[in-house]
Amino acid sequence: MIKEAICEGNVVEEALENAKKQLGVADGDEYEFEVLQREEKKKFGLFGGRPAKVRVFINIKENAEEKGETFLRNVLDKMQLSSIAIEKQVDENGMTFNLSGEEEGCVIGRRGETLDALQYLTSLVVNHNNEDGYVKVTVNVGNYRDKREKTLEILGRKYAFKAIKTGKKSSLEPMNPYERRIIHTAVQKVNGAISWSEGENLNRHVVIGPDPKSNRNRRGGYNNRKGGKRPYNGGRGKSSPAPVNPDRVPLNEGGETGLYGRIDK
Repeated sequence: MIKEAICEGNVVEEALENAKKQLGVADGDEYEFEVLQREEKKKFGLFGGRPAKVRVFINIKENAEEKGETFLRNVLDKMQLSSIAIEKQVDENGMTFNLSGEEEGCVIGRRGETLDALQYLTSLVVNHNNEDGYVKVTVNVGNYRDKREKTLEILGRKYAFKAIKTGKKSSLEPMNPYERRIIHTAVQKVNGAISWSEGENLNRHVVIGPDPKSNRNRRGGYNNRKGGKRPYNGGRGKSSPAPVNPDRVPLNEGGETGLYGRIDK
């Protein structure tokens, strides 16, 4: 980050010292300067004349954490959300910026799109020329992401059970890689249902359907037997949901490196 000061003085040396003092540059510190205007004496001591003007600038090195916070603060200010406070947390899993304030809804946006964009851009800034390697960045508002994850898990299971019951596939709304992976994880834990992604770029979405490799689906599922629908428990009372298998391995979509996957330099 470049920090600069422009100061005047009766002579160039005085203007330079004034600028260094304003920036807090001590003896031995590195700095650069340019003379914007040299002094001119008054003619006959009465007419004309002008002071010297000097620009001094220094390069302040910020760590990844400071870069991220500075970027977020600047963006929020440009969005006229200066009242939003930023609380940062750094651990072995990466860094998290928690935002809070009266206008949290503006930060989250429709289905979290604004929050996702802020997180993506902040990750780019933090990891640009980062000598310490890739850092996972999370931008959150309260516990919004936890609530969103639980909502998506419920949605995935709901459509998985629907696919098993009806034998038909369903397409969900377009989602980012991170959210699609949550859906895949939820569906993969339900025996008899599978999920995959279709579409390109912003239109990429999850499709959930019956698993053709499932014994239940190969034998006809609920709707292909004579007599129409049949409950999962063989007709003993109410229909039971498909069994959940916690050992099924979820599809790896989005990875564990952040919202949109790893950001290469």
